Amino acid sequence: MIEGKPLIDFEWIFSHIDSIAVRIVQHLQLTVLPLVIGIVISLVLAVWAVRQPRAYGPITAVTGLLYTIPSLAAFAVLRPVFGLTLLTALVPLTTYTLLILVRHFAAGFSAVPVDILEAAEGMGYTRRQRLLRVELPLAVPLMIAGVRLASVTTIGLATVASVLGDTFGGLGQLITEGIQNFFPTKYLLGAALSVALAVTADHLFVRFERLVTPWAHARARAAA
Repeated sequence: MIEGKPLIDFEWIFSHIDSIAVRIVQHLQLTVLPLVIGIVISLVLAVWAVRQPRAYGPITAVTGLLYTIPSLAAFAVLRPVFGLTLLTALVPLTTYTLLILVRHFAAGFSAVPVDILEAAEGMGYTRRQRLLRVELPLAVPLMIAGVRLASVTTIGLATVASVLGDTFGGLGQLITEGIQNFFPTKYLLGAALSVALAVTADHLFVRFERLVTPWAHARARAAA
């Protein structure tokens, strides 16, 4: 209770379902788009790093440097360049996924046994066929582990996009408005929904990984 008022005003929540839904959609947009773009870029970089091991160091150095840039600073620098557009949020959020994804993707490809790669070559697979039919399927568990981590990280970082204003605020806008107006319902709801999105995303990727790699879990159950 705060000055005789409930900490959570459920009446306000039920009367603002539509606006809350808009914030959730905005937050999903700020999460899904950077994650998809990051996956595509990281897949290319990881394949390059595995094919050319000397490239792995520079790639991780650059992606690591990008990861260390504070999100508020990145938004502030890009706002004069792109204005109040989605790009101002997407560029930093995408770069923050690269270090996580490149490392996990490269580790997944590197973990494929050499004898399996040699067997694929003996069967006449081209480099592209080997990548798509052998390396990629076997690398999926580690790759999805990276996607899980990147998705949860991006959901958290997307709350900072509220500094760009109402247009792309997402759930961070609820948190910011709640703090500014001393209205706990807003910032607690924004925080709770952010956590719920992160937990849901992690659960969905776990289920997806089990769906696309049934052999790995069958092997684990047999070993147990």
